[in-house]
Amino acid sequence: MRYQSTRGNSPQQSFLEILLGGLAPDGGLYLPAQYPKVTAAQLDAWRGLSYADLAYEVLSVYCDDIPQAELRSILRKTYTEQVYCNGRSQDNAKDITPIHWLGEEHGTRIGLLSLSNGPTLAFKDMAMQLLGNLFEYALKKKGQHLNILGATSGDTGSAAEYAMRGKDGVKVFMLSPRGKMSAFQSAQMYSLQDPNIFNLAVAGVFDDCQDIVKAVSNDHAFKAKNQIGTVNSINWGRVVAQVVYYFQGYLLATKSSNEKVSFTVPSGNFGNVCAGHIARMMGLPIAHLVVATNENDVLDEFFRTGVYRARKSAETLHTSSPSMDISKASNFERFVFDFMGQDGKATAGIFKQVDETGGFDISKEAVFKELGQYGFQSGRSTHQNRLDTIRNIDQQYGVMIDTHTADGVKVAREHLQAGIPMLVLETALPVKFEETIQEALGRPAECPPAFKDIKSQPQRVENIDADINQIKAFITTHLS
Repeated sequence: MRYQSTRGNSPQQSFLEILLGGLAPDGGLYLPAQYPKVTAAQLDAWRGLSYADLAYEVLSVYCDDIPQAELRSILRKTYTEQVYCNGRSQDNAKDITPIHWLGEEHGTRIGLLSLSNGPTLAFKDMAMQLLGNLFEYALKKKGQHLNILGATSGDTGSAAEYAMRGKDGVKVFMLSPRGKMSAFQSAQMYSLQDPNIFNLAVAGVFDDCQDIVKAVSNDHAFKAKNQIGTVNSINWGRVVAQVVYYFQGYLLATKSSNEKVSFTVPSGNFGNVCAGHIARMMGLPIAHLVVATNENDVLDEFFRTGVYRARKSAETLHTSSPSMDISKASNFERFVFDFMGQDGKATAGIFKQVDETGGFDISKEAVFKELGQYGFQSGRSTHQNRLDTIRNIDQQYGVMIDTHTADGVKVAREHLQAGIPMLVLETALPVKFEETIQEALGRPAECPPAFKDIKSQPQRVENIDADINQIKAFITTHLS
């Protein structure tokens, strides 16, 4: 399998060659040169596999430069009940991402695909735990060190740090928007005392943090000299690991490969739903991929109107689903590359326009009319919608959901189709957003025992400006 840049001006590389990096040298994102296809017979043969073995079947075509036995070993080490047991107790925990069916609404079943049972109680663990083990494997094989520079709006940071803590040859420098995460999210990250973990609270919003990560990745000399890698979903390893749970969700929700399933995905940076797009391109029978945004509705606006209008930092709203407070969706470039016919030059031109004018408009172009073939739908949710949905799901089904999942359920209900199951990707446990849960339900969210005292523990974090030179200086100072 070879990987190409979405901007078409970098040489193709193998999986291990792109794993430890981030952006391609031309500033694009990596995608496979072609999507491998999965047949109905293969899908039916995969029913009943453990999550680790299903992951092997899906990922082995993408990671074919890792010997089969070693890849299978890494996956079986990663996806165990012991690793994914920090969330609520479930009878079907062996599924790793079990479905929690809510009930039947408008002639179809609606359920939650439980993705938050990992070490940091959020869906990011599904990919990050694997990425940590893959990094360790690749670094040992190459005899190298890696300094990870990442950005988080809340969950990526803790998932990356928990996955990388104690890993040989790895240091993590994680940028987060100061004062913009929940108290639980901040404590989860900042309470880590491991010497290879550095938290930098940036004066700005997530997009400022993400822009700095991209700028450092585009400084090829600095990146090479300091062995800089990324764990954000600009890293292909993150995205491809998430493809697996779409297959798992589909197989758990159906009895034969003649059936279709829809997925609703709370989305800010387009990484989670991009994995669903890839699964669909591989042939997974997905009826629709429903993009659920909060008040920062850049993606919803695009799928409704054909206009992509990135907001400036000052225009990005601080909401009660803060992990989606994003107005420049990095992974959206991967989808743009596909709907532009994998034309790297055209994609580069579009994102040059985004940089120069803040967006692009395809509403009057033929390509906008063709978007329907990719199965996307969308909707948005507000703080009041969030509160109402959390209350309703609690009262109707006796299930407590977090704020981002509530955005997903609200939008999913607007797109139900009779006879086609709808799976909402659960993104985190409610305790991570306890302030809003208390507001909605008048009672606190359950907290797993391992995190009971998380907010009272000593915190280790550096405040820093949204200045690339300050951040470069901090990195170089702490590499010695």
